[in-house]
Amino acid sequence: MTDWSTIASLATAGGTLVLAVATFASIRSANRSARISELSARTAERSLLAGQRPLLVNSRLQDPPQKIQYPEGMALKVDGGSAAIEVTDDVVYLAVSVRNVGSGLAVLHGWDVQVGLSTERSHPPLEDFTAQNLDIYVAPGDNGLWLSALRDPAAGVFTAVTDAFKAGDPLVINLLYGDFEGGQRVITQITVRHANERWLAQATRHFNVDRPDPR
Repeated sequence: MTDWSTIASLATAGGTLVLAVATFASIRSANRSARISELSARTAERSLLAGQRPLLVNSRLQDPPQKIQYPEGMALKVDGGSAAIEVTDDVVYLAVSVRNVGSGLAVLHGWDVQVGLSTERSHPPLEDFTAQNLDIYVAPGDNGLWLSALRDPAAGVFTAVTDAFKAGDPLVINLLYGDFEGGQRVITQITVRHANERWLAQATRHFNVDRPDPR
């Protein structure tokens, strides 16, 4: 005699199993799609950020000179691949010819200067940087100028830079800059050496501030 209740139970169990397998497969597929979508979004975000990421280096020796004038009327000419330094009793004027080899607009925010060559694989603390009075913009693929000045003769850095200038000792200038939205900040160290009656500039190291450092 056919046990219809047993058959019904087995059929119900089989249907439940099929439904569970289908549900599991659907959830797994949805999770996979979510992961792919998240990965795609992250990739798109990285691509967008890379497209507006600046990177400053020294300009080339064959690049044309650039001229600037400070508020006090001091005028400097900065040759390609070089820096310009002018020392007076009250002010030390500093300028470096730079080039943006990144793909985004560079906005310079601050700077720090050190006497002597840097042997540290690190940058000065952010609180040591002097803010630019005015933002300096360097377009991608173009040359520009970083410029600032020391205006406190009583400060130790004023005396140190003045003595280094007179002795022809090297300087290290740390430039803090980022993209036009204020993110992706980078610190570029530029070493300035005196040679053949001019101050040559060379970018020696880059540090990411807002992103993981590659080293």
